[in-house]
Amino acid sequence: MQDFRNHAIRFRKLLAMARHPAYLRAFLRHRVAASIEHDAILKSLPIRMVVDVGANRGQFSLAVSHWRPLARIVAFEPLPGPAAIYRALFADNPHVTIHEVALASERGEMEMNISRRDDSSSLLPIADLQTRHFPGTERVATYKVPVAPLGDFLPVENIGAGTLLKIDVQGFELPVLQSAQTLLTRFDWVYAECSYVQLYEGQALAEEIIAFLAERGFTLKARFNPSYGRAGGEILQADLLFEKRA
Repeated sequence: MQDFRNHAIRFRKLLAMARHPAYLRAFLRHRVAASIEHDAILKSLPIRMVVDVGANRGQFSLAVSHWRPLARIVAFEPLPGPAAIYRALFADNPHVTIHEVALASERGEMEMNISRRDDSSSLLPIADLQTRHFPGTERVATYKVPVAPLGDFLPVENIGAGTLLKIDVQGFELPVLQSAQTLLTRFDWVYAECSYVQLYEGQALAEEIIAFLAERGFTLKARFNPSYGRAGGEILQADLLFEKRA
C-alpha cells in the first residue's frame, strides 16, 4: 500500500512538472521536485507567510511559491548541502530567506544523525523501525549543527496575519514547538509531520503534539498524507494541520 502511494506521488509530480514550467526548471537545474502532496492546504488557506522548519532542498517552499507567489518564506535548514541547493533555487526570489540552523530551546550545537537519504536526517537517533519501513534511511554519519530558538531569527512583530508554521524535522517536532512557544499565538496554522510510532528514538508521538498545541489554543483540523506499514494496516505518520482557535 505504501509503495503504491509512493509511486502515485511520483507520477503526480511528473505531471505537475509537465504543467508548470517553474517546477520543471527547478527539477532540471537543481533536482528539486515540489511537494505537490501539500497542494490541498496551500490552495485552500489564505497564506501570506510561511515559516518552513526543516526546509531541506526547498520542496515545500517551492510549492508555496507556486500557489502563493507573494507569500514571505522564512526557512530553516541546518545541513550545508541541502541549504546550498535551497539558496540556489530561490536566489532570485526576494520573498525567501533561509537560515542554516536547527530550532531548539537554547542556543548551541547538537549532533545531527545523517541518513543515507538526507531528508530523513534527525537530531534524534534513527530507530530500527524507521529503517525497516523506509529502507535506505539508515544513519551513515553524524554532523554538528548550530541550534537556536525561533525568536532569535523572527521577532514577534514580524509575524503577521495569515502565517503558517510548517514543521518537518523527523521526530524533533516537540522541541521545535517548545522553542517557538512564546510566538505560537502569532501563527494562524501549524502544519507538522507527526509519527504514531517511534521512528526516531525519544520522539514525541502525534497524541503528545496534539495535546501540546491544544493547550496553546490550536485545534486539529485535518490529517494529510498518511504513511502506513509496508504490510499495510498500521499508520506510521501523517501531516497534521492545526488551526488557532478564535
